Amino acid sequence: MTDDERGLSRASFLRAGLVAAASVPLIAGAALPERAQASDGLLELTPTCDDGDDPTPPQMEGPYFKPNSPERSSLIQGVTGTRLVLTGFVFSRRCTPVARALLDFWQADRNGNYDNVGYRLRGHQFTDAQGRFTLTTIVPGLYPGRTRHIHVKVQAPNQPILTTQLYFPGEPRNNTDPIFDPRLLMTVQNGPNGRTATFDFVLNVPGAE
Repeated sequence: MTDDERGLSRASFLRAGLVAAASVPLIAGAALPERAQASDGLLELTPTCDDGDDPTPPQMEGPYFKPNSPERSSLIQGVTGTRLVLTGFVFSRRCTPVARALLDFWQADRNGNYDNVGYRLRGHQFTDAQGRFTLTTIVPGLYPGRTRHIHVKVQAPNQPILTTQLYFPGEPRNNTDPIFDPRLLMTVQNGPNGRTATFDFVLNVPGAE
């Protein structure tokens, strides 16, 4: 079993706990169930939330970010490729859901190209009252030197911006990409209409720590 596959199994288990806990109201910032402890010495994945959890690690912005993207949760207009639906939550380090957090996504198309003229495969949205978000897009293509990834900026209201990238498990280039970080792996599944993925962000939010 590869490191990516072990990480995916662990993330799936932790995600199940998060979804179950999300149906129970949080009282005064009470923490969700503590994360399962890894016994194989691998890095803990970011998509977990317990009291005092580490924040999601940042990554480089890269050369293709454009400000002023349109507000939308679907990026599939005018593009072709394997459909991907990404869902998740934004939490503070105390596991409090962050409502109205801004998420700004941008990515390559199926051929590994970015739209640097318009806003194809670019868009921003806000989390709901429970800190949830949903993005409908396509699986990005590859370009030289990088593994498959999605860029994102995440910002709690009136707080600093986290810039990072999300990765796909099982990609051969994960082993050669110099900035790949296994803590940023999404949990991805194949389905009849494409792929589904999950990832949860943890932010430093003053007053909620």
